[in-house]
Amino acid sequence: MRIGQGSDLHLLEEVYGEGSGLWLGGTLIACNLRAEAHSDGDVLLHACTDAILGSVAAGDIGRLFPDTAEENRNRKSSDFLTEALIIATSKGYSPLNIDTTIHLQQPKLAAHIPDIVNSLAHIMRLPTTAVNVKAKTGEKVGPIGEGLAISAEAVVLMSRQNFAATESNDIIT
Repeated sequence: MRIGQGSDLHLLEEVYGEGSGLWLGGTLIACNLRAEAHSDGDVLLHACTDAILGSVAAGDIGRLFPDTAEENRNRKSSDFLTEALIIATSKGYSPLNIDTTIHLQQPKLAAHIPDIVNSLAHIMRLPTTAVNVKAKTGEKVGPIGEGLAISAEAVVLMSRQNFAATESNDIIT
């Protein structure tokens, strides 16, 4: 078993019309905000990507998908998470569950959480009962509370594939 932790933070900008909305967990939340980012700015998927990569000691999202690389411009964050899962699988690990928190003053996310959970579970190939998404405001304190930024955190529990067979080889007799 391994644990990975990830976090991400982006400034917010007001946008109206085309290009508006926040991507969270692969779900577009309709609003007049957008995360300032090189990719689609999905802070939740970025945090999940870092948690997966961290769990298998494979670096972080910035090293694997730098914001200086043109191929990452406007790229879907689900691509980053999918590639992180491929890396973890190649090292013999797969996720058991993930617990996440989104920090955002507005819009309120409670009504969107079921869609976000479904989307994240689909991307990670987990049952929805293994995916938790919480939303917290900044209580009007700091950049989150002032509506200037959005952040997310994720903690993932990973299991070695073929756990019983692999672990039995590690027993000292």
